[in-house]
Amino acid sequence: MKKIVALFLTVCLVLSLSTMLSGCGYEYKELNLKGNYDVPHLKGTTLNFYNWGEYMSDGSEGSMNVVKEFEKLTGIKVNNSYFDSNETMYAQIKGEGVAYDLIIPSDYMIERLKNEDLLQPLDYSKITNYDLIDSKYKDLFFDPENKFSVPYNVGMVGLIYNSTMVDERPDSWNIMWDKKYEGNILTFNNPRDAFSLAQIVLGQDLNTKTKEDWDATANKLIEQKPLIQSYVMDEVFNKMEMGEAAIAPYYAGDFLTMKENNPDLEFVYPKEGVNIFVDSMCIPKNAQNVEAANLFINFLLEPDVALSNAEYICYASPNTSVINNENYSLKDEKILYPDEEDMPITQYFHDMDSQTRAYYDELWQKVKLH
Repeated sequence: MKKIVALFLTVCLVLSLSTMLSGCGYEYKELNLKGNYDVPHLKGTTLNFYNWGEYMSDGSEGSMNVVKEFEKLTGIKVNNSYFDSNETMYAQIKGEGVAYDLIIPSDYMIERLKNEDLLQPLDYSKITNYDLIDSKYKDLFFDPENKFSVPYNVGMVGLIYNSTMVDERPDSWNIMWDKKYEGNILTFNNPRDAFSLAQIVLGQDLNTKTKEDWDATANKLIEQKPLIQSYVMDEVFNKMEMGEAAIAPYYAGDFLTMKENNPDLEFVYPKEGVNIFVDSMCIPKNAQNVEAANLFINFLLEPDVALSNAEYICYASPNTSVINNENYSLKDEKILYPDEEDMPITQYFHDMDSQTRAYYDELWQKVKLH
């Protein structure tokens, strides 16, 4: 999940540690900070950060290296580790083998971590930029009191297809069960996302707790299995960019990256509906450098930093300073910000009770082994 967007420059000259590229074709400008990052007592300490792969502007292609700027500014060393699914991240946090200071889970996983007392409250006296978060991303079901999480990115799942390999523009998830494309279909390599596509086709609630519903969904995936080329997560980038597959469900922001590398790729939100998600910043219960974690959250909300990340990652931003910035190159990108009349039907994933999770995990293994 989550991939780089290339930012094109003909000539790049970094004038100081506080310079950045604010978007395709825009000039460098000074990094203006709202918060206070003078923290002498934290210099030399380490922040253990657990994030999705390639989910933060890292200095490639002339972009801002967010982590390096924070390190230079504060003297805090950021130790990056990466995961490719919420379930992988959860296993690490639950196992308590490593004490991470900051993580970026998705909504339903935040709900689970909160319910299992694996998160600690944020210190909003340190997160002074929280007022920049759009109100529509506050008070959400997974954290109704905004006590444990600050939104980082917003996205929806859609259908990516290669226009040279697919006969006509699809409008339904049913194309993923079309025998015409046998061997050219990719799908998610995690149960919640993979099951959701079949659930949507079957007209189910994505958060159903009925065993009969999950059985029907598993059977639908077993029906699909002979057509599947591969179950993928980040591998989807190379396969779609290289024209190795015709169809893949994936996250809207990542499509923009893929299309930049393969202009034959197109994207639709199928008519039956899609999963919508909010990825948010959280501090685990066993974090060791809590003050640095709160400070880094505030830094990531800084207007210039948030803009750099939005340009680089290509996901929809919940930060009003980004949305209202006239230099934001993606502000009119309808895949990220559809007009109200074009907004697809959406459903959030919610945390499921342990019995339901165990049941669909068991079914997932049956699907994979069938």
